[in-house]
This record gives sequence, structure tokens and C-alpha cells, in this order.
Amino acid sequence: MSANEITIKAGNHRIYQCPNDKKIALINKTIEENKKLDIVVVCSSDVAALRESLDSKDIRVVEDRELVKDKELRCEFLIGYDMPIKAIVYMARVSRASQKAVMLLNESEQRLLHSIETLLGRAIKQEAIEGFMYEVPEKKEEDPNRRKALTKDQITEIARKRHEDATVDKPKQEYSDKPKRDFKDKGDFKKGSSDDRWAKKKKEPNKYLGKDENGKAIFSGKSGDRNHRHDGTPNNRFDAPKAGGKRISIKARKPKDEK
Repeated sequence: MSANEITIKAGNHRIYQCPNDKKIALINKTIEENKKLDIVVVCSSDVAALRESLDSKDIRVVEDRELVKDKELRCEFLIGYDMPIKAIVYMARVSRASQKAVMLLNESEQRLLHSIETLLGRAIKQEAIEGFMYEVPEKKEEDPNRRKALTKDQITEIARKRHEDATVDKPKQEYSDKPKRDFKDKGDFKKGSSDDRWAKKKKEPNKYLGKDENGKAIFSGKSGDRNHRHDGTPNNRFDAPKAGGKRISIKARKPKDEK
């Protein structure tokens, strides 16, 4: 049999939920109720302070390091003041008890249970003693206007409906059944055919009206100085150069006679 193997029954191996400021009182109460048994109290550190706090001075109080070294240490009832950091040390504690073993844990020590229960292979039963329980915070009243969180099935159903609405084939609108709108009767457009609207209009001739106060010619149209001179006379359409460019005569060379 392994030195760290637990032999006590699962019902006699428990955890008492207790805040730190009430642990000493709960240990004294537990010792009084089981005073006929051989009891050992184990802690991680500060053995002297714990020993002085107990009502019964005959109870053995040991530290984890002392318990691990003393392979012969045995008892009928083992009480753990706190939770050791390593799971293997917890197993060494409980394996020394032959009848009962309890551990006093506050809320912060509960996180250390996972590794211990994994090593043990089962969950450890927890018990709350009247007068030594955690202070349960008051439950806040729920806001009636607060939107409740959707369940996984509700989210799936909403996503399915959105997908169906997005992928459904919408019926095509039949325009042939509707009466055509007559725009000419309602005055939405100018009367007349499209050919009349886009036909090229005849422009009125541009006339010279005189000069302004700065001596610049004024015309009736938009052609301005482009088609007339500053004195009002029309520009020539094209002014040919008086003389052409320099001519270069190029004579073709005769091929040389082949020797």
C-alpha cells in the first residue's frame, strides 16, 4: 500500500466551508465534538500561533514539512487548518487519518481543489456548518428593462430565419400589367417629339454693337474677339503666310561602278 493512499471512507473525508476569521472557533468546536478520538491538526505554516489559539493544549499540531518527514505519524482524526499549495501534500495529510479527515477552506482556497480532486479521482464532499458559513452577498434585483440574454437555440433560430429571408426568391414585378404613364398629358415634359428637342437651332448673326468705355468692341453674340477684330471688322478665316519656307534640293547620287 502506498504511503499516500487514502483508506478512509469517502463520507468521512470532507471539506468545511469557513472564512479565515472563524477557523479557530470551528476547529475548537470540532475537537470538542470528537474529543474521544486521537486528533492531529495540520497547517502550512505558523504552528506556534495555531497551537496557542486552541482550547485543548493536548492536541498535536504539526506543519506539512514535519508531517512529510515523519513517516510513522498516524491519527484517527485529521483536521487541516488550511489548504496546501501542492496536491501531493494534501494526499500525504489525509493518508495519515484512519477514521476521519476534514479541511477548513475559505473562498480563495477553493481554487486549489481542482488539482487535488483530479489526483484523487473524485470530488470531495463539502459541508457548511451553521454559524461558520461564507457571507453570501445579497442578490441584486434584476432590472425589468434589461434585455435578457438569448439562449443558444434562440440564436440559432434567429440566424436561420435571417438566412431564409436573404436567400428566398422574390417574385418579379410585372410591368406589362400596369398602365403606361402619359407624360405629355400631365405636363411632365415639353410637348413635341424627341427629334424637335434635339434639332439644331438656327443661330442669329453676330452683330457689332460698338465699343465700351475702354475701347473694347462689343458684339451681340458670344463669338467676341475670336471672329472679329478690335475695331469691329470681321477677321479673315485664314491668313496664309506671305512667304513659304526655305526649300532644299536633294539630288540622288549615282551608284559607283563596280570594279
